Parts: sequence; structure tokens; C-alpha cells
Amino acid sequence: MFASRVSGGDREVGRSGEPLAVKVAIVTESFLPRVNGVTGSVCRVLEHLAANGHEALVVAPGPAPGSHAGTPVETVRGVSLPFYPSFAVGVPTRRVTAVLRDFGPDVVHLASPLVLGASGLAAARRLGVPAVAVFQTDIAGFARRYGFRGTDPILWWWLRRLHSHADRTLAPSTPVLAELERRGVPRLARWGRGVDRRRFHPSHRSAQLRARLAPDGRALVGYVGRLAAEKRPEMLTRLVGVPGAQVVVVGDGPEQDKLRRRMPDAVFTGFRTGSELSELVASLDVFVHTGADETFCQAVQEGLASGVPVVAPAAGGPLDLVRPGVNGLLYSPDDGSELRAAVCTLVDDVRTRRRMAVQAAESVGGRDWDTVCEELMGHYRDVLHGRPAPHEDTGLAADTGLTAGTGPAAGTEPGREPERRRITGGRRTRSAA
Repeated sequence: MFASRVSGGDREVGRSGEPLAVKVAIVTESFLPRVNGVTGSVCRVLEHLAANGHEALVVAPGPAPGSHAGTPVETVRGVSLPFYPSFAVGVPTRRVTAVLRDFGPDVVHLASPLVLGASGLAAARRLGVPAVAVFQTDIAGFARRYGFRGTDPILWWWLRRLHSHADRTLAPSTPVLAELERRGVPRLARWGRGVDRRRFHPSHRSAQLRARLAPDGRALVGYVGRLAAEKRPEMLTRLVGVPGAQVVVVGDGPEQDKLRRRMPDAVFTGFRTGSELSELVASLDVFVHTGADETFCQAVQEGLASGVPVVAPAAGGPLDLVRPGVNGLLYSPDDGSELRAAVCTLVDDVRTRRRMAVQAAESVGGRDWDTVCEELMGHYRDVLHGRPAPHEDTGLAADTGLTAGTGPAAGTEPGREPERRRITGGRRTRSAA
């Protein structure tokens, strides 16, 4: 485990010769004040790095706070994607190279790289610093949800080209890992997500809140998330009139007004966070998720941690989290009748629901953020020392026109080899590639 600070060009090392502290530059396509899966995981990583004596820097689209967890944040101009308005990406700029050169990172962490991430990757290659790319967003799937059909080939070509230049790509779930392998992305490993067991825990269940939401004692069937096309919240309309159920919708977004009109008896709480969110989630009897393009699905994991059985589509990240008949039920992603039937099953069977509630909380044991972030530190160590990824592959799909680990980096001068930085003993040195 890394555990102390670097002083100038020298650093303390452990018995294995590995440095006890690392300098990590995180280049992220999304950051605060935007709240989403990318932002959430980046914040938890920053908090872990700070708490364990590491040094970090964030490069993110603006506007953004000047720091988080004591880590400085450098901003670049941000623009929203036309097919995913809630996700703003940073405009590519060579300033990223200057910022990273001044910081002198040991490793570059690319959070959901797409546009700004390309600048971060190019900077890492220019500086000879290993890069770990974290695949977090199904951009192609979101584009389809917003009506941009036919964009899959070009989006996947770009993502594959981008990730092929990273020293390692981390996939959040086994279905995504398999998809990336199928798409020709090399040097893969799986890295899941943690959950805050203090914020999301059955102890937050509130009898008073339940009485306010359903005075007649009906089962609370809840959705928590953005009300936007990529989450397919219109699927919730299939739950109108489920006997014995009170639907609760937690979140906001562009689809909210339409849903209110179609679900007049549902309770819409709006966006909630902190202790309010903790109570709302734990007070549900059934947690419903509708998004079918989730690479992990943190909302589902938080529902499980809160002791709530989950009903989710059998696609993407939920396949790793929901064990049918144990901690929830899965339905065919596009079948609203199956969704309704699954919810009815749990609403009608209190005994099964209670059994699943206990097993839901147990199913996320060992997934706290400290444990998950230490796994990430292991991936940092691996790329620093050139260790192969669990799913190593030195070849790429033919249409990339690239060979893994070779060729000039994007934005480098033709014929110019990037610097390579290695750690030898206690001193960081540089050499030609």
C-alpha cells in the first residue's frame, strides 16, 4: 500500500522497492456540480487518495469548484453533448499537457474519456506517463436513446481508438468487459464501484416517512434517478394501477412534466440528496430501475445496500448486481409487461420481499469505497511497473489502423518519440521510449 509523500524528485519506497506515494492526475469528462456516476466515482477516488497521503490533481470541464477533498481542480471550457445534455465534456486543448507537465504525475487516470480524455491521453503519451482509462459511460447507447441512430460505428471506432492507447482500460462490470473485448479494446481489467454503507443502509428506514408517502399502508415502489431519455423513465408508466402499490419517483429532469401527467397518483419528490435520500431509499419496499444502458448502475447498488429488493432490466451492470430470486428480479429490457409482473410479484408477497430485503443488504458486503479504491491503487501499481492486464491483448481490430502501444501519440510531432517516465528505486527518471 502506498502511504507517504514524495519529496521533490526523491521518494520513500517500501521493501518491495515500490514508491509509497503516487501523484495521480485525473482527467475527467464530468465533475461537480454535475451529479452523475462519473462525478461520484471521481470524488470518492479523490477522497481516498487524500486520506492515504497521495497527491492528486483534477482536470475537468468548467464550471467546477476550485478544489475537492483538498485536491486542486483545473478547468477547461465545457460543452454539452447534443444527444446527452446532462453530460458536458471538456473542449480538447493542449493546455492539458502544460498542466500535467507542471504537476508531474506518476499516472494519469482518465475518467470516462471521450473528448477531454483524448487530450489527457495525448498529454500522458507526450510526457511518457502511463494512463489508466476508466470506461464508465455507454455513449453509443445514450446517442440511440436521443434519436441519433446510425452513430454506433463512428462512436465505437473513436472509443476503441482512444482506449487502445491507454496502458489499461477498466470496465465496471462483466457485461461491459465482454462488450469491450468484442469491440477489440485491448488490455482490459474489471474495476467495480463502491457504496457508502453509512449513507445507504437499512437503518435509515423511516416509519414516519412511509406513513407520509402512503398513509393507507400500501407498498412503496420507488425509482431513483434522472428523469431523462437515457434512463427510459417512461417505463414507469407501466406501474400505474398496480394493486397495493404507491409509486414514488425520486429525481428530476426533462421528462418530469410528461411523467407527472401520465402518473397522476405517483409521488414525485424532486431531486434529493444527503440524509433525505438515505431515508427515501431505505423506506422503499421495491426499488425499480428502468435504464438499459448502464455500465454499472450505482443507483441499484445503493438500493441493495439499503436493504431493498431491486427490479431491474436484464442488461449491463445490473446483471452483476441483481441475483433473480435472491435480492431482486430481472425483466427483459424492453418488456413493460415483465416489469409490471415483477413488481406485482414483490408487492403481493410480503414474506419473499422481506427475505430478499435481508439478502439485498448482504449482497453488497465488501464493496465499501476503501476496498474498491485499493483495487484501483493496484491497477496504478501494475501500469507503473509494466505488469500485464488480466485480459491482455496486443492486437487491435483491423479498422483502427493502430497497433497497441506503438505509433505516434495523438497530437505528437511525426517521428518524435514521447518521453517515458519510469520509477527506479526512490527517484523518478526519464528516458527515450
